[in-house]
Amino acid sequence: MSTGRCDMARIGILPLGRPTFDVDFAGEKLAAMLARLDASGHQIAGPRGLLFDAAATRAGLAELREASIDHLLILQVTFTDASMTVEAANAFPGVPLSIWAVPEPRLGGRLRLNAFCGLNLASHALGLAGRDFGWLYTDAGDADLDGLLAGRHQAGRLAPVAGAGDAGRGRKVADALAGRRIARIGAHPDGFDTCAYDADRLMALAGVAVDALELDTLFDTARAADADAAASLRARTAEALPDLDAVDQDQLDRSLRLRLALDAIRAKGSYDAFAIRCWPETFTEYGGAVCGPVAQLGEARVPCACEADVYGALTQLLLQEVAQAPVFLADLVDMDAADDTGVVWHCGQAPLSMAAESVAPHATIHTNRKMPLLYEFPLKPGRVTLARVSQAHGSPRMVIAGGEMLDRPMAFTGTSGVLRFDRTADETLQRVMASGLEHHMGLVYGDHRAALADVAAAMGLPVLEL
Repeated sequence: MSTGRCDMARIGILPLGRPTFDVDFAGEKLAAMLARLDASGHQIAGPRGLLFDAAATRAGLAELREASIDHLLILQVTFTDASMTVEAANAFPGVPLSIWAVPEPRLGGRLRLNAFCGLNLASHALGLAGRDFGWLYTDAGDADLDGLLAGRHQAGRLAPVAGAGDAGRGRKVADALAGRRIARIGAHPDGFDTCAYDADRLMALAGVAVDALELDTLFDTARAADADAAASLRARTAEALPDLDAVDQDQLDRSLRLRLALDAIRAKGSYDAFAIRCWPETFTEYGGAVCGPVAQLGEARVPCACEADVYGALTQLLLQEVAQAPVFLADLVDMDAADDTGVVWHCGQAPLSMAAESVAPHATIHTNRKMPLLYEFPLKPGRVTLARVSQAHGSPRMVIAGGEMLDRPMAFTGTSGVLRFDRTADETLQRVMASGLEHHMGLVYGDHRAALADVAAAMGLPVLEL
């Protein structure tokens, strides 16, 4: 077996996808990737259709074991969790590994592939596993396959810097965090190593306690919510979203009842923030989206992190204390070197005060699960700070970035914004991959980088600036 030389390598491919995204569009992207691979002069082995689940991916791995491959290439065609990427890496411990994810156009419609987020999850999981990997985020026509095989696109490892701030100045915020309480409702989804946590370590780091609750607690409380309270909440919501009549009303009622349930759970347990397993069960078992209620609670300074991301909730609490303003826990879903911008997005849960004045917010449905309530608007222009209390590469650190939200049309449905980072988009992208960063970052308006460095020093966290 060779070590990944670029002359006539035998490349084993695994095309990963999920059927909840745009399968036809994903098929077009995959066909272009395969054509580029076939034209490269290298030998290509492995399945040539999208692998939608673990069984199909494991069958593909078995095929590759028979092929004696020189390089394992994950084709990240849509978003997937990191479980199969990690399993594939473990199946070929001595074989160079790379991931090729494809961008999609910013047309204002649904996020059809969300492949970058899949690459982001994979980079974090592989960083935790100590596995080196190469990566590309590009369309087929621009893919430098020879450079990838020759090791010129390795993720590497970006080390944080200790002592970057003033612990004395940051002590007030660190002390304010101590004693806060997070309710984790449901376990994080499989393959989301980005959302894993250890309650004892979190307590030692920040003095923040976590209570683990079951999803049924949320659903049962929502079903039992007072009908008059639900009607009153609908009336208040319609003041900001006058097109509420356009969505399914039974599903809307169930969605708004999740807000009432979270209020009741918060009051009973004296919680300051939530980390909620938002999918698939809120859709498949309960029948309504929690995204809209999350937006409402974020505006009310009660942070809610998706996918049971406890450290995401901690980050929101910290940013909220620093900025004294609502926080949006967002995914980075695209980076465009030519435009020198990135896109931050989440389904439809940004606080309403972050909406651009030029576009009226409106009610919408989840793009994959087709249920309300989600908010939809582009983020307003202005200076922003992004941060994450991160566990990248297995050690805690504070990751910080700054940038300018631009006055641009909505890139994707839900709540999204086009952002120009302080570093170039290309350099920022390189640093995101090298940092092993989780896929959720907290976003707040204003420049709070120095204050965050001070808080990090008070908490004993080294700082990594993107």
